Amino acid sequence: MFGMSMNFIECPEAREMVVNGAQLVDVRSPQEFGMGSIPGSLNVPLQAIYSAEQHLDKRKPVIVYCVSGMRSEQAKGVLSQMGFDAVHNLGSVNKYLSC
Repeated sequence: MFGMSMNFIECPEAREMVVNGAQLVDVRSPQEFGMGSIPGSLNVPLQAIYSAEQHLDKRKPVIVYCVSGMRSEQAKGVLSQMGFDAVHNLGSVNKYLSC
């Protein structure tokens, strides 16, 4: 998307945040999620991101990811608008799995 600057969280920082209670959210489709995901992550597809309040704690940091970082950047924006204060975009699922 033009005009969208994405700031990704680095993998070591993301891993540390998860150890300390951050919520990992996979915004890919259920089919993509079923083909492999980060252990412990919750699948909330981008199309259903407005239902995130039913599944996530607004008081805990959230780390979103997808395939390239585009969908997770959109999800980050929506979650921020919904009142989640600490939302981070990991970008690619492979980034986390390979670090």
